Amino acid sequence: MSAASSSTSTRPPLWRDAKVLRWVGQVVVLALVLALLYWIYGNVQANLRITRLPRGFGFLDQPYGSDIRGNPFRPSQSVWDAFKVGYFNTLRVIAVGIPACTIIGIFIGIARLSENALVRAFGTVYVETFRNIPVLVWIFLAYFVVLSGNLPQINDALEPFGIAVFSNRGIYLPWYETGPNITPFLITAGLGLLVAVLVAAWRTRVNERTGQPHRRVLWGLFTLLVVAGVGFVVFDSPLSGTVPAREGRLVEGGITVDIAYAGLTVALVLYTASHVAEIVRGAIQAVPKGQSEAANALALTNFQRYRFVVLPQAFRIMIPPLASQYLNITKNSSLAVAVGYYEITRVYSTVANNAAPPVQAVVILMGLYLTFSLGISLVANVINRRLQLESR
Repeated sequence: MSAASSSTSTRPPLWRDAKVLRWVGQVVVLALVLALLYWIYGNVQANLRITRLPRGFGFLDQPYGSDIRGNPFRPSQSVWDAFKVGYFNTLRVIAVGIPACTIIGIFIGIARLSENALVRAFGTVYVETFRNIPVLVWIFLAYFVVLSGNLPQINDALEPFGIAVFSNRGIYLPWYETGPNITPFLITAGLGLLVAVLVAAWRTRVNERTGQPHRRVLWGLFTLLVVAGVGFVVFDSPLSGTVPAREGRLVEGGITVDIAYAGLTVALVLYTASHVAEIVRGAIQAVPKGQSEAANALALTNFQRYRFVVLPQAFRIMIPPLASQYLNITKNSSLAVAVGYYEITRVYSTVANNAAPPVQAVVILMGLYLTFSLGISLVANVINRRLQLESR
């Protein structure tokens, strides 16, 4: 009997083939989900007909009807424009919150494993304090007690070193202004970034071929700075700094940081960092102890041991749970309604109170949050897959 006929005769029947059963199971689940969605859609349409509520999204073109604090938004602008403002306000919380809670969480997580008793006690107190008190309490504390309750009025504003203004109307910080040649400068900086990536790849190949330290980050950063510096000179300083200056009750220049945004972001960062610290601590402890012993045998310092041996292996473990915390900080940003910061949930609340169709408004709110969640999950999965492939 030939090998082909032998393999055909030993092949299991379709109702016992694992591959076929997996496909059938996926098709069945997909069909059930689609049936459920169709039932929900039909039920919603029927209820809207009974209550005579509009079934379209035309309300998005209607005027929003109110101001948005800390933004030059006009009440005559559309509801969709208000949702866009809320979306970018939420994005500002995420853009600052995720890097900040990661950095703080890594340091606190390492502190919890320190051989120094005081440092270890500080890490433990930080984690147990922030993790065991609801985040809404921390938001109230940061906004009402620390910031809004202690910052002076604009007439008595604090102006440290003449470069910032702190008052209960807002925090004004130095910022930048763009010149007429900003577009060609940004193109040049983008080309510099591409060249920096190529230089970093070249240094990696040199390291693999010769064993010399690659120092690709330093080489790439130096290349980017050189190209950007040349572009800055050639295009006649397309960027310039602006410092806030107070004249009576008005502040000119700089950038304004809303008090509600500052309180919300600080509270979310400190609270989420306590959870990140526990993830970091667990991931470090999951690295085989022999790795640290080998690093000590090579006379590496504590910084070198964490930088080159422990943390690179721990990151392969901590990426999935870190993604969950990033999703949590995104969803917890909806608590900004408690302090009056206009993120997308606060915008939805105002829209719903103005008699907008509740179902359509909720669908838009869910869709906007899904863009954040799916984007974070995509990036985390790409990084996790890359780390897993490198470990192989």
